[in-house]
Formats: sequence, structure tokens, C-alpha cells
Amino acid sequence: MTDFLFSLKERKLIAEETMAFIIDTSGNEYSFKAGQYADFTLENPSQTDSEGNTRAFSIASPPQSKGTIMFATRMRSTAFKNELKKMPLGAKIKVSQAMGSFTLHSDSSRPAVFLSGGIGITPVRSIIETATLEKKPHKIFLFYSNRTPAATAFLPDLENWQKQNKNFKMFATITDIEDSKWKYLKGRIDFAMLEKNVPKLKESNPIFYISGPPAMVAGLQKLLTDNGINEDNIRAEEFAGY
Repeated sequence: MTDFLFSLKERKLIAEETMAFIIDTSGNEYSFKAGQYADFTLENPSQTDSEGNTRAFSIASPPQSKGTIMFATRMRSTAFKNELKKMPLGAKIKVSQAMGSFTLHSDSSRPAVFLSGGIGITPVRSIIETATLEKKPHKIFLFYSNRTPAATAFLPDLENWQKQNKNFKMFATITDIEDSKWKYLKGRIDFAMLEKNVPKLKESNPIFYISGPPAMVAGLQKLLTDNGINEDNIRAEEFAGY
């Protein structure tokens, strides 16, 4: 597998304890499909720990963003993330070839229903932006759960794509607090929420995509199968290591 040596171009806070990192890929033919991930390895970090210098991150930007790729992560106090937070712009990061099959299905007659929690939104962000840019005919429904509004990453982007893409509907929800200014849903994702907001949920035979913390992914997989969804129509991606 070929690795690429790129440099850190930019970093920014995108939600509570959540940062996005922009990697400069200009001058290289780095290709990937929306929804894929790569291994990112720090070159000569000033600190390390038993977890090592490599992490897998989904690519949150679309393939159309030539010259850069973006990943995002919840920040916690590990050597790897502390280094990411303080390393100088221009520092080198080794990036593997893109991997994974958490990508939009080809049959546009079947809707895509995304169930995402927390930083599990990153591959979905890439898929939805790509579908919007390419004017894909797929009906796309996103149920996006976070604890609070402040923890909801990329919400302005998703709102913007919903305005641009008549085939995309977003249903953001928060679970921890009452917030009078929050204009979307409240509570955990359940089957009643899906049935209320996806027309003819079962009859339309959608493909379900689940991405988020392992416990959430397992819980939503069970929720779907308990309600008669064939497991062959469910794709999942776990995001551990918060």
C-alpha cells in the first residue's frame, strides 16, 4: 500500500471539543470515494504513548476538493491528539491510500437513510456534499444525534446542502438538554422517528447507514433488525477512541 507524505495546512474548532484538520495534498494524485477513511501517521512527534502514532480517520471532505482533504475528531487528552493540537502548520503527516466500503449505493431507486452520532458524521458529510455537488438522484435522509447543540459538528454545512439539494432531508436531534433555541428534534433516534420522517419507510426498501460510537451502532443495528429490517440492508461504521 502506497503512503503519501502531506503537510498540515489548517486546523479549526468546529464544535465543542471537536476539531477539523485540513491536509494539503496539492501536487499529488490522491483519490478516494466519499465515505472512505485513511490511516494518518504523525512524523517525528514530540510525544507518543502506547496507542502509537497512527489513527484511522474518515475523510470528511468530498473528492471534488482538489488539493486538500479534511478529517475531524473529538479531542481528548492523548499524546496523538495533543500533538495534533499543537504541531506547527506545515508539519508532515503520512496518509495511507483510502480504504473502506461505507459509500453510497449505486441503485438510486432505493433511499439512503443515515443514522449518525457525534463524530460519526464525518463520512456522511463527505457523502452528502458529494451527492449535492454531483446532483445525484438518491433520496437521502440523515438522522444526526448529539448530546447538545454545541456538540453538533458541521450543522451549518448540512443546513446549506439541504437548501441546495431537494433530495436531502436532515433531522438533527439532541439528547441531553432542553434548549428553547434548538429548532430540530429532541431525544434519541428510535424507529418511530424514522417512520414519521421517511415516507413509506419499509416499502421504499432503503439502505441504512449507521456511524457513531460502538454502543450506538450496536443499539441502532438491533433497533432496525427488531423492526423487520433485513441486516443485508444495513451498513455500519464504528467510531471508537473518543
